[in-house]
Amino acid sequence: MYPESPAGMEPETHKQQWRRRMAALKKQYGNSTLQRRLSEQVWRHVEQLPQFREARRIACYHALPDEVQTTAFLEKWRRDRLILLPAVRGETMIFLPYRGEESLRRGAFHLMEPDGGDEKAFAEPELILVPGVAFDRRLNRLGRGKGYYDRFLSAHPVPAAGVCFQFQLFDRIPVDSHDRKMTWIVTEEETVEKITDTSQDMIL
Repeated sequence: MYPESPAGMEPETHKQQWRRRMAALKKQYGNSTLQRRLSEQVWRHVEQLPQFREARRIACYHALPDEVQTTAFLEKWRRDRLILLPAVRGETMIFLPYRGEESLRRGAFHLMEPDGGDEKAFAEPELILVPGVAFDRRLNRLGRGKGYYDRFLSAHPVPAAGVCFQFQLFDRIPVDSHDRKMTWIVTEEETVEKITDTSQDMIL
């Protein structure tokens, strides 16, 4: 298990300060074997979501070293579902089919993305799995500051599961009016979901 998140990380005005703190925190969790094992646990919880079982077009991401790892998950599901990965086009993010590691190229911000081919292959997902710097129990997400996921979800309001390690989940993080909430937050320990028509959260 990861150690508990440090005390004193109350909500702050400046998101960038949170990003710096989280970057420092993540350096404590550099054990790749542990990270891989906990990532597997996260994905097992994701696979239990009814919406995951029903969706045929699922958007995921190609993980950076400090994120919930996706390599095994992508390979597991790409032949059974249409797995989509993000591709940045200017200020816009689209999702293109994932056809294996050999089909990826380095795109904007040094992220690996599908090599493009026919851009008309763009497909709208039925479920989107979203990485982040930090999340909270009110289903808010703190991203890396570029706003691509917020813009996409504003234009395409599909169900979204924020995926993270337990140490990235807080009671409250700073948010702005343009930030899009997740439908669920999934960690290796729990799934947090908003109960319909109430202000309370439900932990599964």
